[in-house]
Amino acid sequence: MAEQLSVRPFTASDWGWVQEWFEDDVLQATLDPLDEEWLYAATTGIDGLQLVVHDEQSPVGLVGIIWDPDGRRHVVTDLAVCPARRRMGLGHRTLVTALSWDGHPPTRGWTAFVGVDNHAAKAFFRTAGWRNNGLDDGMSRYTHAVKAG
Repeated sequence: MAEQLSVRPFTASDWGWVQEWFEDDVLQATLDPLDEEWLYAATTGIDGLQLVVHDEQSPVGLVGIIWDPDGRRHVVTDLAVCPARRRMGLGHRTLVTALSWDGHPPTRGWTAFVGVDNHAAKAFFRTAGWRNNGLDDGMSRYTHAVKAG
């Protein structure tokens, strides 16, 4: 049985382990670099929200979100899984946990933009059930509808 995951907003006290994660070559190659500007945006919520997904012991994932004020489609801006725990199914569980967080404003769906050469991320969203809607401003656009419930 898979361990239970929880989610909470990113805080400045998370900065240390996030910096350690981003020393990883894969994260450096696929996500924007971290800097003081990223930290400021992540802790103030100016451009969006970073969510920390964790198990009972430690963080396992980090997911960036920008909320659509009209509630049409919120955007997943980034997704990172603890480098030491890659290839264990945590990516999909991290995404589902972050999108299920009850702190999001209502939305009809989600969007993620993926670099056209990021084949791993494209496969990830495809296997997670997201729909490829083609290119949008030079990036592959993936969407996922919220199930009515």
